[in-house]
Amino acid sequence: MFLTDTIHLAPKITPAGHLLAVPEVEAAPLPDDIELGGIFQAGAGHGLLYLGSTTLGRALPPAWGWWRDFAVRYITALCSTAEDEDMAVAEPGTADLEQLIGDAPPMTGAEYLTPAVLTTLWGEIDAALRQELAGTTGSLQAFLKSRHPTWNLVGRVHFNLAENRKDPDAPFAFLATYTARVSAHGKTQHQPLSRALEEFSGARNKARLLSLLVPVQRAAECCDWVRAMLESREIYHPLRWTPADAWHLLNDLPALEPAGIIVRLPGTWATGRPARPTVTASVGTKPPSLVGKDALLDFNMAVSLDGEPLSPAEIRSLLKGADGLQWIRGRWIEVDTKKLGRLLQRFEDLERAAQSGLPLNDALRLLAGVSADDADASGERDWAQVVAGGWLSETLEQLRRPEGLTRVDPGADLKAQLRPYQMAGVQWLYLLSRLGLGACLADDMGLGKTMQVLSLLVVLKRERTDQRPSLLVAPASLLANWAAEAQRFAPGLRVLVAHPSVTPADELRALDDARLARTDLVVTSFGALLRLPALEPVQWRLAIVDEAQAIKNPAAKQTRQVKKIQAHARIALTGTPVENRLSDLWSIFDFTHPGLLGSAKDFAGLNRRLAKAGHFGPLRALVRPYILRRLKTDKQVIADLPEKTELKAWCHLSSLQAALYQRAVKELATALDGADGIERKGLVLSYLMRFKQICNHPSQWLGDAAWKPEASGKFARLRELVEVIAAKQEKLLVFTQFRETTEPLAAFLGSMFGREGLVLHGGTPVGKRRELVKRFQEDELTPFFVLSLKAGGAGLNLTAASHVIHFDRWWNPAVENQATDRAFRIGQRRNVLVHKFVCRGTVEERIDQLIETKQQLVNDVLERGAELLLTEMSDRELLDLVRLDIHSAQEN
Repeated sequence: MFLTDTIHLAPKITPAGHLLAVPEVEAAPLPDDIELGGIFQAGAGHGLLYLGSTTLGRALPPAWGWWRDFAVRYITALCSTAEDEDMAVAEPGTADLEQLIGDAPPMTGAEYLTPAVLTTLWGEIDAALRQELAGTTGSLQAFLKSRHPTWNLVGRVHFNLAENRKDPDAPFAFLATYTARVSAHGKTQHQPLSRALEEFSGARNKARLLSLLVPVQRAAECCDWVRAMLESREIYHPLRWTPADAWHLLNDLPALEPAGIIVRLPGTWATGRPARPTVTASVGTKPPSLVGKDALLDFNMAVSLDGEPLSPAEIRSLLKGADGLQWIRGRWIEVDTKKLGRLLQRFEDLERAAQSGLPLNDALRLLAGVSADDADASGERDWAQVVAGGWLSETLEQLRRPEGLTRVDPGADLKAQLRPYQMAGVQWLYLLSRLGLGACLADDMGLGKTMQVLSLLVVLKRERTDQRPSLLVAPASLLANWAAEAQRFAPGLRVLVAHPSVTPADELRALDDARLARTDLVVTSFGALLRLPALEPVQWRLAIVDEAQAIKNPAAKQTRQVKKIQAHARIALTGTPVENRLSDLWSIFDFTHPGLLGSAKDFAGLNRRLAKAGHFGPLRALVRPYILRRLKTDKQVIADLPEKTELKAWCHLSSLQAALYQRAVKELATALDGADGIERKGLVLSYLMRFKQICNHPSQWLGDAAWKPEASGKFARLRELVEVIAAKQEKLLVFTQFRETTEPLAAFLGSMFGREGLVLHGGTPVGKRRELVKRFQEDELTPFFVLSLKAGGAGLNLTAASHVIHFDRWWNPAVENQATDRAFRIGQRRNVLVHKFVCRGTVEERIDQLIETKQQLVNDVLERGAELLLTEMSDRELLDLVRLDIHSAQEN
């Protein structure tokens, strides 16, 4: 197993929309007496029913608390239905579910939460309730009561408050009622609580009466005024109430509802409570004179009631009055003089401090309701409101809906046709870069982040308003891909790859302003950035970080160096859901939007407060305009994608691999001297096999059984890909032509996914293969399948996978395509990404180039096999094919 002692159960939503309870490293622990593992094995409905019915009042980790709240909604709805065979429980509306999703805490798979998923889970809770209820001999009331005393369905007691404006001394009326029955039309019929004394009179009905009054007795334990009414028996009669009496009820709503009391307030109170005077601030009404994070926005404040400003005299009158209900403008309003006075003071201080303008980051935090230094802000959210003024509101709306932005077209300079969602991405990146703000483009792998960035660079070059070059930092394994994509799709961009594998070291040392002035884009690696001090003082047009999860560790040297880059705007590219990992989110935003989320210490404190309150909506609102994430499963995207996308995964050699490869080249040159005929063909074939083995891993050639991941460039590239695939909970096929490679690959992948996968090779019994395929297809928790190409390359249906990796190349496109088609075939509902591993500077890269250029060799390869043809090359041709380009092969 690959689990550690710090693992606890955490909720996880799969791409198929299923809710699971799975072990996760560093997950927050549940209380010892709450055991979810076994219950969730029976199904998500049973797990949620347990959460919602039995764990009320218990402290749970934020993610589990959120799911409990969802389940409580179901049980609350259940309690308002009649106890009969139908028990039809109304589903929540889409708007309610979307609001609930918007406030969900970070959890694995949160990006797959949709109203449809929650509606399905609602149905699963309902099915679980009916199944568990059928296994008991008691009533629904007894079943729920056995779970938690709050759930009492023998009548529901209501406390009803109404206005009575004809009585100036007691302008409110109170009446306690209970739900006597449900009509044939589904309407509840209420009776005064006094009628219960009559209806349930007699010894036979005494138990029902006592059960009915349990919520009232519970309420009396925590509310003195309820206890007094119960003891005096006034609770059974209509009562005249003063504003102070009504205020007591309003203040005790948080205690009454958990006790089982339903409170009904005057229908004229549109929001369910009396209106409150609100301190309202508006930021960003006018465009700022500067753009970017240093922009200063206008700030204006007022005190209003339902959007109408209150006069200074009215404000003074409210502050002088008592806490509670006050009469103003012909209606009752709710006033907390201390909160109102404190908020007025705070906003007046802000207004004075912002006379010359409010910094953009401060304005955005206020707008989202996130304050790093104000622990009480959440308790005052209902008494204060910050709204975006005209300019800021329009800008944020454009960022949230990039498809509606003004079209920016790279034109003929881009040698490709952008898909609609890609065009929206370019428009979004363009707006943010023009404003001098950062961006996190977090599209799924395979949706074309590279193409969108290249398109943006083409647009910026055509404008000619800012001729500074841009800098792109990526893992060394991706530099060749960026250079190739730029040459293919944006040949007009002048690209400099600032890395020893491409540019000689003396040229890199000589980089100066004159050389950079002749460049549009500098591409470098994280490691090279540390060794090229000439890049640090440059004022770049854009600073772009690919695979931005590489800077998730703020203490790492490469992260600190990346954050020193000076640029007009910064862009992070990542395929992982950064919103689900708050520590990653902070570090990436510390690069793209320095200061927006405060310091690491401030952010940690903010997270604790949000987790305690169970309210992550403000944080999500703060970062949402600057994260653009599209999924391959989105209906707007999936119809626009090719069904299969093939990508080159460039790999470097480790030092040990390079040394072994170079030695093999020298030994081959010596061995070829004087060899001919069958002997020479056998010699060449054996060395070609050795080169492939060395490129895979030194241990495959040495036979030392070590298989250390750090010894192989292909394992390093595999790690980069799998980090993203695992975070997305997508399934993976890995093909290799070597049986001996399957088990080490499976062990490495198991450590990455945190769970075991499957292996199939020539030694796998034929009868077991069908069982393995079925498990991979049906078990969502089986993440990968490693197959030898000969054993698994044909005849299998593995459409559960959306990624295919060719760890080593067969050098025959037909054979590779046949293996790929294990996933890409009839029944596949996902878009398939095919990753072909190629070691730079080796025979693998040169064979790949020959295939790509469609030279005559390819036809021969298809018909006769590459190895057979290569044996017929001359010594010079052969040695040129297998020679090692050390600068390209190694990550310096």
